Amino acid sequence: MKKIITVTSPAELRSFIDFPHALYESDPSYVPALYIAEKQLLTKHPFYLHSETRLFLVSEEGRVTGRIAAIHNKNYVAFSGKMEGFFGFFDCENDTETASLLFKAVEEWLAERKIYVLNGPVNPSTNETCGMLIRGFDSPPMIMMPYNAPYYEALAERCGFHKLVDLVAYEVRKDSLFDKTQRVLEAFSERLKQKNVIIRPIDLRKFDREVDGLMKVYNKAWDKNLGFVPMTEKEFRHLAADLRLVLDKDFCLVAEMNGEIIGFALGVPDINQAQIRVKRGRLLPFGLLKLLWHKRRIDGLRVLALGVLEPYRKMGIEAVMYGRIIQSGLVKGYTHAEASWILEDNDLMNRAVLKINGKPYKTYRIFQKQTRV
Repeated sequence: MKKIITVTSPAELRSFIDFPHALYESDPSYVPALYIAEKQLLTKHPFYLHSETRLFLVSEEGRVTGRIAAIHNKNYVAFSGKMEGFFGFFDCENDTETASLLFKAVEEWLAERKIYVLNGPVNPSTNETCGMLIRGFDSPPMIMMPYNAPYYEALAERCGFHKLVDLVAYEVRKDSLFDKTQRVLEAFSERLKQKNVIIRPIDLRKFDREVDGLMKVYNKAWDKNLGFVPMTEKEFRHLAADLRLVLDKDFCLVAEMNGEIIGFALGVPDINQAQIRVKRGRLLPFGLLKLLWHKRRIDGLRVLALGVLEPYRKMGIEAVMYGRIIQSGLVKGYTHAEASWILEDNDLMNRAVLKINGKPYKTYRIFQKQTRV
């Protein structure tokens, strides 16, 4: 008989983190999250200074069959004015009973807070990984992108969820770039120069000051995105500190006009190509050596953030930053890049990637459910 367990002990937390490793043990596309990073995300992230979560497991005769997090993002409610909750960290065997128990636990926990609309998955917000993979299962996810089995979509729908919005990931390959792409970038670059727009690499010597400017752009440029909530300073600096470990200044570009930052783009090497070799996400005793060894062979790059303040859009800044990051990657030996994620209805950003010959190759879905009519 299956039963719900509320995660309260260190052993239960360890089971929560480790469950996907057993679930996807034979899946060649699964990338294990690093245990130390996942534990911090679930317990010590700055997100918990303003919001709360509750973790649940489903167990059958001592064997875990699913996991989920109920999420009350209080900053989202305050920013959006919507009494909506979220689910995240959802992993489940192909079993409707397990999925139903998990979603019911989340719904009841949120109902205690008078929240009757449930969105997800987000882990734990749209500022981290989010979305359920519904297309593109033939390759591993890139850094900071989720992964799940194909049957998840049907499980969600059988539990009463419907599509809220899709998120698109584009692939740009070295052999798909052609002269037209270069001409488009040169034309946009010349136009920007005439309008006093400068696109430059981030200045790592003044990293803290640069982060201040980037945070202002991030919290304004993304504010119309579905599910968006501004990052607190502690959240943004926490993310910046993590990303600095893999940061290459040629992949972090800043757009300025008259000395003011009006946009930025961030690309990072796809560390997942090395992390996929780290069994169960443990760096010790041999995981760290594997990570460092395979890190040298990374040939993929992800552009994970690109935003421009609204008055400066439609000038070609987005396409130029995408193009320059990918060109820098090609010079350094990368063979492909991913631009993700982009809302399906964000015409400006979708067109910018298409202009550099990006091809949509993965789709992620955010679901919604009204838990009380």
